[in-house]
Amino acid sequence: MYGLLRQWLFRKDAEQSHEFTLKLLRQYAGTPVALAWRQRVPAKPVTVMGIEFPNPIGLAAGLDKNGECIQAFGQMGFGFIEIGTVTPVAQEGNPKPRLFRIVEKEAIINRMGFNNLGVDYLVEQVKAAKFQGVLGINIGKNKHTPDAEAIQDYQFCMRKVYPHANYITVNISSPNTPGLREFQHGSVLHDLLRALKEEQQTLAQEHGNYVPLAVKIAPDLTDDAIRAITDALIEHNIDAVIATNTTLSREAVSGLPHANEAGGLSGAVLFEQSTHVVRVIAKHAQGKLPIIAVGGVDSPEAAQAKLAAGASLVQLYTGFIYHGPPLIRRIVEAL
Repeated sequence: MYGLLRQWLFRKDAEQSHEFTLKLLRQYAGTPVALAWRQRVPAKPVTVMGIEFPNPIGLAAGLDKNGECIQAFGQMGFGFIEIGTVTPVAQEGNPKPRLFRIVEKEAIINRMGFNNLGVDYLVEQVKAAKFQGVLGINIGKNKHTPDAEAIQDYQFCMRKVYPHANYITVNISSPNTPGLREFQHGSVLHDLLRALKEEQQTLAQEHGNYVPLAVKIAPDLTDDAIRAITDALIEHNIDAVIATNTTLSREAVSGLPHANEAGGLSGAVLFEQSTHVVRVIAKHAQGKLPIIAVGGVDSPEAAQAKLAAGASLVQLYTGFIYHGPPLIRRIVEAL
């Protein structure tokens, strides 16, 4: 069934198809229509960051930026769902068109630019969903916030989402917000991590609940830079790292339609690059930093390779777009 739906959706503009699908999921999650995507998957529990996950396969951030389809994605059998990236105030993101399929490689290029309806709207969606599963909330800075004030954006979002998240992800690796990736390096990274860890400790005392903090990093890093980031995350007692975001490289899609579009590239072509980052972190961290792997997972074999490389959890995005909910069940059954 998903194959037929995909054929129809892929005839349309990528972002229009995305919006149509989210509207469908949101509208019919509580009706018999949800039988079209509802599925049971085996229990394969794993404990990471002190959280018990029903299975280690999750939905990556970016697909449900505003948290409008939590119920529907939960019905598909994901072991956890990550929503966002959300910013303090709503923003439109980059001009359209900004989402492109490279079907020949089962890849996607996006330059969305943190388009979202703002953190208050997302929190209302989470409260209305009454989701009982594991929920991560991915936070970022507004595009027009000066870099010198970016920490305040992250702290603001943390305070808003803290009571409603099982874990919080700090996105400093999107290639579509100017200057954002600079927060992965040097004193800027340490200042950010220090401030967010202090905020986490304050909020834990205030709410009587410790919500783990993860940081999402880019694949376009040297091994030395990966090791430096890993050291910083361990030094500041960050609870996990998500590896990785999308890549700026176009080597794997050179010459194909849309390959020269600006933005981050995701999909099967990212698998080796992102898995290399997982391996470098795992070898350097020596068990001190849990890894959530994302990038190019489109089969049970790909998911198992991420786990073998050192990840504890795996997230889907582009592979899910191309293969649909059956991919979740296939992976979990194979674990």
